[in-house]
Amino acid sequence: MRHLSIIAAALLFFTSTVNAAVTEDAYIAGYAAGILKHGFKVEIPTLIVRDGIITVPANKLTPDNRISIVQALAQIPGVTGVTVSENIAGGPAQRDAFKPIQQPAATSRGPAPEEAVASEGVPAAGPAVLATGMLPEGHLFKPLLADPRWAHFSAAYRNYVGNNIDGNSNGAVSFGETIPFYRGNFGKSTVQWEAGLQAAVFSDFNLGAPSADLINTDFIASAYGSMRAGNFSAFGRIYHQSSHLGDEFLLRRLTNFERINLSYEGADLRLSYELPYGLRVYGGGGGIFHKEPSTIKPWSIQYGVEFRSPWRIESVSMRPIAAVDIKNHEQNNWNADVSARAGVQLDHFQAFGRKLLFLVEYFHGNSPTGQFFRQRVDYLGFGAHYHF
Repeated sequence: MRHLSIIAAALLFFTSTVNAAVTEDAYIAGYAAGILKHGFKVEIPTLIVRDGIITVPANKLTPDNRISIVQALAQIPGVTGVTVSENIAGGPAQRDAFKPIQQPAATSRGPAPEEAVASEGVPAAGPAVLATGMLPEGHLFKPLLADPRWAHFSAAYRNYVGNNIDGNSNGAVSFGETIPFYRGNFGKSTVQWEAGLQAAVFSDFNLGAPSADLINTDFIASAYGSMRAGNFSAFGRIYHQSSHLGDEFLLRRLTNFERINLSYEGADLRLSYELPYGLRVYGGGGGIFHKEPSTIKPWSIQYGVEFRSPWRIESVSMRPIAAVDIKNHEQNNWNADVSARAGVQLDHFQAFGRKLLFLVEYFHGNSPTGQFFRQRVDYLGFGAHYHF
């Protein structure tokens, strides 16, 4: 009940931020219209702003001013991205797919909330050019939805089938995030790069024990660099991971468990490409070094596919998502570790680029829980995931 209360309180908070975010979109729309009109002599009656992302019709831009306009709009306070869309560049039928914003004066906050959003059910216009500078919002490389060790905030219940790490009824939580420190463009192009830190803590608990004993905690910290060129993005990092068993677990299993002092540094690279209609494919690999125990084999590969629906379910303000992530480790004879998740993303609980997801999950393979990496497990679960 305590966990349910926390989730309910979070939902109330997210709901309260939606109207404020929409009003901010209307302000950005007026600000952008002023820059376009007075700075570039361009008037766009169908300018759209949603969740801080400005969508500009391609037919209003020229090869000479396109990059300059995108970069100027990206610098507006509160803007998280700029998209140039062909979908609103054509005739009346194409323009009607979007609901135009009524442009306010730059200091006005007056338009009604429904005037600040595009009509629902329209596929995403395409990749956005994000704001640049220190501590920017958003990410060039989208989070991997089904990766059990992607840094984010989450809480999940997992029921182990057959073999388990400690009891069949487990709870898993994570605390962490990917934080960009600086983002820039390569020259005058719209190809972007960013650098920052990614860190997270992953903990597992035995919910069947009298005090919900802590089983294991993994700490991961890294310095990363990423880039994006249109629908293509890349993410590379150098990281440290260490694994630590819980005190209660050690007291109960002292005589029949071999503790491993698991600690290592590593480097990896992932490449991603976003296809039409919300599909995404990615792949990559990496290796570890300064490893303990020293006998661990270093190499691994990772690949997967994701679906983020570009259409939203009107009646409940949510969109379906699904993802499968697969890892093969040399240490485990290249056996596949399969993580699959599916559920919904609540769009009305989004503010400043944050997203709340409810996902069912399935895992089959060697446990992602550090100390138990040699143990094959299967589990089913359900969790809440929060991405900045």
